[in-house]
Amino acid sequence: MLRLQNRLDQATLDNDRGNYYNAKDNLDKALAIAEKIDDKSSQGKIHTKIAKVQFLVNEKDQANISISKAIQLQRDNNDYGNLAITYNIKGVIHSTEREYENALEYFNSAKNLFEQENLEEYTSEVTLNEAKVFILLKRYEEAKTKLEKTIIIAKKYDQNRRLSSALIQSGKVYYALKNPKMALSQTEEGLAIAQSLKNIENINEAYLTLSDIHEKNEDYKNSHYYIKKHIHLSDSILNIKRENLVPGISGQNISNYNDAKNAQLKAQIDEVKADSAFTRITTILSIALITILSLLTLSLYKNNNIRLNTNTMLHKKNDELIVAKEKAELASKTKANFLSTVTHELRTPLYAVTGLTNMLLDEEPKEHQIPHLKSLKFSGEYLLTFINDILQINKIEANKVEIDPEHFNLKNKLENVISALSNSAKDQDTQIHFEYENGLPETFVGDQLKISQILINLLGNAIKFTKDGDIWVRAYKVDLKDNMYSLRFEIEDNGIGITKENKITCLRVSLKALYKSTENMAELV
Repeated sequence: MLRLQNRLDQATLDNDRGNYYNAKDNLDKALAIAEKIDDKSSQGKIHTKIAKVQFLVNEKDQANISISKAIQLQRDNNDYGNLAITYNIKGVIHSTEREYENALEYFNSAKNLFEQENLEEYTSEVTLNEAKVFILLKRYEEAKTKLEKTIIIAKKYDQNRRLSSALIQSGKVYYALKNPKMALSQTEEGLAIAQSLKNIENINEAYLTLSDIHEKNEDYKNSHYYIKKHIHLSDSILNIKRENLVPGISGQNISNYNDAKNAQLKAQIDEVKADSAFTRITTILSIALITILSLLTLSLYKNNNIRLNTNTMLHKKNDELIVAKEKAELASKTKANFLSTVTHELRTPLYAVTGLTNMLLDEEPKEHQIPHLKSLKFSGEYLLTFINDILQINKIEANKVEIDPEHFNLKNKLENVISALSNSAKDQDTQIHFEYENGLPETFVGDQLKISQILINLLGNAIKFTKDGDIWVRAYKVDLKDNMYSLRFEIEDNGIGITKENKITCLRVSLKALYKSTENMAELV
């Protein structure tokens, strides 16, 4: 672990000095150590650091691959804090490729994870990056809000380097919003902090911003002064980068290899000019073979680049699919919470209705009031049970709802359903007739709630489409085997009816959730 940490510390030091090649070398060695000791957490962090270095030296394809490896490792290990850092770098890469909406999505994901892990001090870098994207999109008010938040957090946690950058960016925003006084104040404050830290990148950006502000104020002397300082410092930064960067040489190696082979071949040709025709033919064939091998090598090199680009695209699409999956899971969770809240709120008044109904029944009501009170009690209890069933909506969607068998009186259940809907039938001037097969037992074991739901839906539809008519509700035995009854329920009416297409649609809507888990509902034990 000590060797691993030493490599990481040295890589950080090299990176801060701009020695990106040395930083990459130390990170590769640190990754080898982490893989050897099977330290998944360190592997994820190192892949993120490697991606950052690759991005700085403009190896964006390799950076995307390293980022994808880091994301996969950190998700597998629930390392959400470091995953947020990786999302932030992924957002920066998208912003440099002008994929601004993708960049903002990754910045938002990073910020949410930091807040989830109570890592507020890390959010300042994310909000600063968001502000830079909003500036590029010329959405200056949104950029201003993000920068104000960045400045507050940076001051709270003594993040002076980030504070300097945020103040300079704030100067740009105020300049765009035509507030030169605030623009000048913010930029000069950011420059002072950058100079105290000797942060040449922030100093250079402040020089350019101050030049633009002074030019806007028609102070051309100061504008010229700062633009000269900006150009001079930019040249210095460029020279440092040229000294530290070591570009990839794979393509050059192939070219050098071919040149050396061709030179060697020419020397051999000069030596054997006087040889026989057989030797000349051999030489020509050798040239052809070398040429073919050179072309084959070049072709393999190009194919490797194409495969690398394809892999990068696949990694990017995979990341987008994972983000979409997380959004869908969040939406599902939100829906479940909403259903739970609504159903709990509905149960309270229904408990009052059923409780008061029981009290009225216990107080010896008049004879003609008893059927109405029983109907009210049944309806209230049915609604309560139905609401409890709604709470299991997630189980219904997952096909995990089970039948809840219990002893109940089927005949009374059917009479209660008819009684509950009798007022609706009277409003339609419709008479309901109940036929229960003689000799059919009244007590069964089954899921009475789901039977009630189906019959109420069907009887309700019959009442809806029957005016000045009759409806027949029938229950009779179809089969009896090993004390298992198969019953048939019929609801017939002489109303106007429903079209064939609408019948199928209504039945599907009414029974869709129930049918998935109760295919054998007609069979009662």
